[in-house]
Amino acid sequence: MLSKLKNLWKSEGQEDIITPQDYDADFKLTYKKLKVGTLSLRKGIWSFQYAEEFKSQDLVKPLLDFPDVEKVYSSEELQPFFAHRIPGTGQPKVKKILAEENIDAKNEAKMLERFGKKTITNPFRLQVV
Repeated sequence: MLSKLKNLWKSEGQEDIITPQDYDADFKLTYKKLKVGTLSLRKGIWSFQYAEEFKSQDLVKPLLDFPDVEKVYSSEELQPFFAHRIPGTGQPKVKKILAEENIDAKNEAKMLERFGKKTITNPFRLQVV
């Protein structure tokens, strides 16, 4: 039951995507030229924390999924704010890219690296560091 609940926010074609336990990654989240924060993967744990630059400004509000700018948000599951950047693997264009670039469609971090830079659902950019 719990695994079904965890998959509710995933798009069709993302059911088999898993967080790799043996892969480290760092991503910088920005809004225009403002560094918002860093998303990191270490030993199967995703963490997001706000940048000092973001904390010292008052023009851009904190993200709804991460309301406390002083907190480090950690989870075994990639938070929906970031997971929504990964497309379903059933899309023909996505299938083609995966095959051409030899990307493991089950590796959540690799999928986020390839497809997560921008999304039409929000104005933030995500870049591999």
